Amino acid sequence: MRQATGVNELLKAKLETCRQQVEAGIDQLLPPATTRPKQLHAAMRYSMEAGGKRLRPALLILASELFPSAADPLPAAVAIECLHTYTLIHDDLPSIDDSDLRRGRPACHTQFDEATAVLAGDALLTYSFQLLAGHYRAQPELCAALVSELSEASGSEKLIGGQMEDILNEGKPVEPATLAYIHENKTAALLTAALTMGLSFCTPESEQVDRIRRIGYHMGLTFQIVDDILDATSSAETMGKPVGNDAAADKSTYVALHGLEGARAEAKRHNDLAIAEAEALGGNNTLLIALIQAMEARSN
Repeated sequence: MRQATGVNELLKAKLETCRQQVEAGIDQLLPPATTRPKQLHAAMRYSMEAGGKRLRPALLILASELFPSAADPLPAAVAIECLHTYTLIHDDLPSIDDSDLRRGRPACHTQFDEATAVLAGDALLTYSFQLLAGHYRAQPELCAALVSELSEASGSEKLIGGQMEDILNEGKPVEPATLAYIHENKTAALLTAALTMGLSFCTPESEQVDRIRRIGYHMGLTFQIVDDILDATSSAETMGKPVGNDAAADKSTYVALHGLEGARAEAKRHNDLAIAEAEALGGNNTLLIALIQAMEARSN
């Protein structure tokens, strides 16, 4: 128990260090809010500086430290946070989830206006690839791997495709395979990209890449299932965003399909599989395993 407590404290400290690094990177690497057009850049920074767990950049940094690496992962970590934040801005729009609260404060379209939010999301999506191309051009193999991973994960057959299927299936009875498709792509694809992008800094073997993809898959499904559980059981104050939206919109969720206990069992199953893969991957994996374990028990 004492050893587990010690690892959890190390994880907490590491995540705080990653958060500080990423937020300093956001401040340094994004265009200033005064850049013309000011409203667009202010909206980009408003959403990027809203805080949050910074989970995806932290996963990228942790994966980059599994094995020896000579390159700086921070620009890539900021890039994936830019892309993630674009998805949040667009998800909150009235035409999609119609949510006025994000990370405990007004959503981008509420703070500014809907047109500005759409364009700020577009700009952050584009800027994520601008960051990768600009900061890793002297390492073309690494640059190509990073761009390939992020673009594939965020495209029409994965992240955006999962969002489309989610919208199309609102209010309909959903088969388990359809629900799995939605969350494998809408959520797990980007978490997997964070891990594979981070591992790219270590010039990995193909077997290591395959293993970390499986970690991302199971970790992503754990994350989404727990998100579904929290939407059904938590409060807006704890979550920093509205809760109960899934049920109100008759959305497809693991809770709707399996009930609370069934959803918790599924989260545990995927979490255990992610831990097993991380243990087999080896390297400096102690904090990664601790973070996977924390996924199932998170409260926001």
